[in-house]
Amino acid sequence: MTTIEHWIGGTTTGGTGTRRAPVYNPATGRQQHEVVLAEKADVDAAVAAAKTAFAEWSQASLSKRTKIMFNFRELVNAHVKELAEIVSDEHGKVLSDAAGEVQRGLEVVEFACGIPQLLKGEYSDQASTGVDVFSFREPLGVVAGITPFNFPVMVPMWMHPVAIACGNTFVLKPSERDPSASNFVADLWRRAGLPDGVFNVVHGDKVAVDAILDHPDIAAVSFVGSTPIARYIHGRATATGKRVQALGGAKNHAIILPDADLEFAADHLSAAAFGSAGERCMAISAAVAVGGAGDPLMDILARKAADVVVGPGRDPRSEMGPVVTAAAKERIEGLIGTGEQQGAKVLVDGRGLKVPGHEDGFFVGPTVIDQVGTDMDVYTEEIFGPVLSVVRSDSVDAAIELINANPYGNGTAIFTSSGEAARRFQRGVNVGMIGINVPIPVPMAYYSFGGWKDSLFGDKHVHGPEGVSFYTRGKVVTARWPHVEAAHGASLHFPTAS
Repeated sequence: MTTIEHWIGGTTTGGTGTRRAPVYNPATGRQQHEVVLAEKADVDAAVAAAKTAFAEWSQASLSKRTKIMFNFRELVNAHVKELAEIVSDEHGKVLSDAAGEVQRGLEVVEFACGIPQLLKGEYSDQASTGVDVFSFREPLGVVAGITPFNFPVMVPMWMHPVAIACGNTFVLKPSERDPSASNFVADLWRRAGLPDGVFNVVHGDKVAVDAILDHPDIAAVSFVGSTPIARYIHGRATATGKRVQALGGAKNHAIILPDADLEFAADHLSAAAFGSAGERCMAISAAVAVGGAGDPLMDILARKAADVVVGPGRDPRSEMGPVVTAAAKERIEGLIGTGEQQGAKVLVDGRGLKVPGHEDGFFVGPTVIDQVGTDMDVYTEEIFGPVLSVVRSDSVDAAIELINANPYGNGTAIFTSSGEAARRFQRGVNVGMIGINVPIPVPMAYYSFGGWKDSLFGDKHVHGPEGVSFYTRGKVVTARWPHVEAAHGASLHFPTAS
């Protein structure tokens, strides 16, 4: 039984604590590792290492930082296969999906490779007589990331490449359910030439989280997870004066109009609902069938869902793997049952699925539920599993009202051949990320990712321009260099541009 330790100051360490947590292989249902759980002293040690490293790293030239970023990019790119295998073994997603996750993380690394361009300031020559004004941005100090189980490579890479490229040092607290990828990435940073202490990994549970939120030497916290925890993170960290970007949960809708290509829409709805076993904050979990699209769409969706090949992530034939834990499987199957009890119609039922040779795995099959009401638990709860709930609507405007009434505002999509309907939709929905005939509208790394309403706490989205802004703060300098012989007494009046 391997023990996964912290990464602090450029090396692994078991830390001071004695608590351990199991790490399972979701496809087999068996424990494969144990991970150490940090105590407050371990977080203190990681922050101390990061604070010491900040003194040098914050003064490193842009050229040095960029060289290391490019080295890191090359190393990650060379180890996509190994990272995908680690993710598949601990999260459960199929290898192709895991490799895709790493590639999307790499896009943020590539964005961060352009940091000299991104940190360029502004300059106003002769703003006043003999006076110049210029601005630049500086790193904050030690910053932290608290990340979820569903993307153990990509979501941390939304944070640490940008933070480090901007001159900060970083403490990562990944999910204890699939922790190994973070240590692998830490070693890639070391091999890229990053100085010891600039990137640290502390494994743990709420003890570690609270120690991060309360630590006086941490300047900012980034978080991705559920809405209740995002609200908690934001409240507790801002109370100690930290910057916070806390991305919460989602209930992502896709509306399907009668003029849409229903085969095309059903293909992409199935991929968006069942890919990664539905364990994505951008998964489509609610389809809104408008008017006459409903019945024919349901026939196609039922066929597509039944055709999905479910199996262990390492099997190249598998299109969908297990969910992450036995508790997740139990919760998802319970919500399907509750939906049935509340009057919804289960068209494709993924409960009780057994995969031959992996009977103890945490598998839930693709599930399609029709005639879902907006007061039902399968609609109001973030299921985070391979369950697609279908709501019926009379019109585009009614569908927009339905989406806007939902407390979440992460992502949404429309399937239509009408440019007018698409434009009305994109302007009318109160959601941060919108897809038009694109079911999972995750923006490219040079844009910023984030939702509205209960899907975001804080005022900055992650990566892209807002990520650079989040991890830096601006200085404006007003300078005058007078001739000594021309210098004379200062005016007591308020300065003006004259």
